[in-house]
Amino acid sequence: MRALLEIKNIETYYGLIYALRGISLAVEEGTITAILGTNGAGKSTILKTVMGLIEDQPDKGTIAYMGRRIDGKDTALIVRRGISHVPEGRAVFEELTVRENLLMGAYTRKDRDGISADFRRVYDYFPVLQERANQWAGTLSGGEQQMLAIGRALMSRPKLLFLDEPSLGLSPLLVKEIFAIIKTINQEGVTILLVEQNARMALAIADVGLILENGRFVMKGDAKALMEDKDVQEFYMGVHSEASLKGYQRWKRKKAWR
Repeated sequence: MRALLEIKNIETYYGLIYALRGISLAVEEGTITAILGTNGAGKSTILKTVMGLIEDQPDKGTIAYMGRRIDGKDTALIVRRGISHVPEGRAVFEELTVRENLLMGAYTRKDRDGISADFRRVYDYFPVLQERANQWAGTLSGGEQQMLAIGRALMSRPKLLFLDEPSLGLSPLLVKEIFAIIKTINQEGVTILLVEQNARMALAIADVGLILENGRFVMKGDAKALMEDKDVQEFYMGVHSEASLKGYQRWKRKKAWR
């Protein structure tokens, strides 16, 4: 398999805050890659940096998609080249209908027949969106809005889909449903980079897992192997909830990986 996305030694700042500290990452075509970590670790910053959503960032390093540099490029150009981003918190257009939101996802396209086919595809994934096609997006439930956000991203027909905390604020039943659909989307040919705090669910569907702490990767490996790792179970799945902070710091130093 080839690397669809290659990030090399990128550094990102928010003002004086050093958010990403020289990280490197390769996302192989056809896979699901999961980035795990606590709040503030820098997970969302990786996606925003790649998408060109943070002005004048990355400060250092390179980002290549399908062998072509995209660091410093305009977000619309990045979308046209084949990357879509579902942001944390869903960010649907609340005063537009479901159908209008989906059309916004296809704003870079002019192929009407293809857009119609992708409407059918999205409705196949999420039948409730077809039922609510003329309903204001702001009146949808949290789970329905997450489905809409994913559907809107798919309307640009991406080769690579970024998902930022898709389980956030959803019931366990809805989380299971959303993750099953994410797996199906991947099996039908879309490569996925998944940022998630729910380590158990993310690793269950991923091929590769990475753990980010304070802007650095501290662990990488096969997702199933990470799921069985006692340290990962302890610090990210709550298997041993009484672990000391001192022990946690020792683990991070032991696993340090860049």
